[in-house]
Amino acid sequence: MRNLSGTLLQTQKQSSHIPYVRLEAVNKINGVTRLDWQRLYSGTEEEYFHALTLAGDGSLIRARITPPSDSRKLYIQRIINPGEDSSFGAWTYTSQYNAVIVAAAALGAAISLFWIKSDRKIQHIASNDYGATWSAAQLVDYSPSTAINGISAAYKSNGDLALFFADQSTLYVKKLVNGQWQAKSAWNKTTGNLSGASVVYDADWNLFVTGKDSAGSYRLWSIVYGDGGMLPAGNWGELQTLAEAPSDGNFSYHHAFLDKSAVLRCFYIEKYNGSEAYSQPFSTHTIGEFADNLWHEPQPFNMSSQYGLAIAHDDTHCWLSCANAVWRAILAEKRLDLSNNILSLAEDAQGCESKLTVELGNEDAGFALLPPPLDIGCRLDFSYGYMTAAGSETGGVQSYTLRSYEYVNTGGTSRLVLYAANGWENVCRWTAKQQYRWNQVSDDMSVRGILAFILARAGLKLEIVSASEIIENFYPDFNINPGTTGDNTVKKLLSFVPDRLFIEGDSAYPVHPLPDDMPLYWYSAPQIDGTHPILAGRYKTGVPAFNHIRVEGCGSTASQPLVVNCYDYDDIEKGYDCFLSEADVNIDSVVAARSRGEVLLRSFEMEAISGYIEIHPNCGQQVYDVIGITDSKAGLVNEKRRVLGFKTVFLPASGKYLQTLLLGKV
Repeated sequence: MRNLSGTLLQTQKQSSHIPYVRLEAVNKINGVTRLDWQRLYSGTEEEYFHALTLAGDGSLIRARITPPSDSRKLYIQRIINPGEDSSFGAWTYTSQYNAVIVAAAALGAAISLFWIKSDRKIQHIASNDYGATWSAAQLVDYSPSTAINGISAAYKSNGDLALFFADQSTLYVKKLVNGQWQAKSAWNKTTGNLSGASVVYDADWNLFVTGKDSAGSYRLWSIVYGDGGMLPAGNWGELQTLAEAPSDGNFSYHHAFLDKSAVLRCFYIEKYNGSEAYSQPFSTHTIGEFADNLWHEPQPFNMSSQYGLAIAHDDTHCWLSCANAVWRAILAEKRLDLSNNILSLAEDAQGCESKLTVELGNEDAGFALLPPPLDIGCRLDFSYGYMTAAGSETGGVQSYTLRSYEYVNTGGTSRLVLYAANGWENVCRWTAKQQYRWNQVSDDMSVRGILAFILARAGLKLEIVSASEIIENFYPDFNINPGTTGDNTVKKLLSFVPDRLFIEGDSAYPVHPLPDDMPLYWYSAPQIDGTHPILAGRYKTGVPAFNHIRVEGCGSTASQPLVVNCYDYDDIEKGYDCFLSEADVNIDSVVAARSRGEVLLRSFEMEAISGYIEIHPNCGQQVYDVIGITDSKAGLVNEKRRVLGFKTVFLPASGKYLQTLLLGKV
């Protein structure tokens, strides 16, 4: 249950009150600002290696190398106050040529530009005035070869910086510490040849790397190079796969670019060499910490590119560029208050799924053109509460995504109807593009970890409220085939454990329901002091669908199958044996088999109790909360029930403000 203020708790238990409902449209998707890219420049420059950074004064610094046919010349560009009218086609030749690859980094007034020449020289020029003037070229080091397909640099806040470059199958780092260049060092990983590398600094050096693994399969990896944050300075974390393609397939990954604003965003190239070949930019962003390797499902970007899209940001905008194009997107959050336009509102939440339907008045045609940021895909932040002695108070914001809308003009009235859904619909809409498998050979990831991975692909962060030992410690041999949907995957994972899942905002919360859970809140009819009044109630007691579960697993040898029976003897005595068989090769012990059987029995027991109570809305109520009910006419005294869902209705014109709690067994 959500925490509520004392004044809000007191007000919602009263028989009379003044409702307060707030509804806002926000330019966010999955809790992250939605980037609406505007293309500012389309040029004729030949596409090749390039770099982008933003100086502390907002100047846009770009660099590009011309193709080998033009001697691989290095050009730079500085745009002060970049905007729609800027001359993104104006370049300055640096008199440097035979450049193989280029990278840029900025910190305040300091700008660094690196490139590697065809004679293996690693060159560096610097600016201390936001890119207005540049130093002479400095020799920093030599690369082992000229087979360099990835280079990236980033500053720390103290002015130190690190340069990373991928030479064949080895990633090197060279640091500038207190103004002195340190000897380059190689990572401790074994891979095939690499095809891209990008870094941002965030307590550690966070990198994306593209290339082949030692078996020849193509990979898109994340990896952390420690600087005292998650890892000790100088230590490498593990390579963690974001995407992979087999060596005998037609897919590969190249040219990653990273940037960190509110979240870490990455652009990279996916190449396909089959029929209708393409080289397509994709973008993704973190769900949580970089080291967790939880990323939103990558999204295609509407263009073709061979060398990727560099990304950077300032205080107000995010920027993308390649040699012949520049884009800009607003980073600022935009909100539109719709509260005073509400004609009706209905929220329906059951388990993971929740939907919101809102009717807005449109008599003055104010919504004939949807005012930004109200549009398909925007977030609707909805909160309900009351006018209290402390003012307008609510019990927290619940977030929905606008999926569709319609205009309804009847009887001389005009309404705009919004249809929105919570994050579960994102889970349902997610479909695996490739095969995933965990724990085939060793314990790679628990049920919790696999859940977190799938939910992140749908834009949700897994947050623990209460979790069973099973969800943390069970490592099933789990496979997801291409085309499998997220909802079926999540339901399968949840069938292994006693935990239930609910979604609020941009997070999913597992809950471990126990029969001895105590009530968090009390309802009564007639009202008892200190409790919330029940306006209507219906309470049903039935029988479980199954009361005998047989679980079959794999014993220590193939000739010794493992079979365990679990019974609900109380229900069997009242009726008949209702049998269900469950088989799972992951179950390899009597303890695991009995646990699975008890989980299934308990699930059916919870569903055997049903009903509802109708109340004035409780602003803190959440799915799977345990509540106490006293209803003397139904013979209930301090009876425990679990909330399995709720429906909230708000009709301001008629003064209707009601909530229905759907009940189940604790």
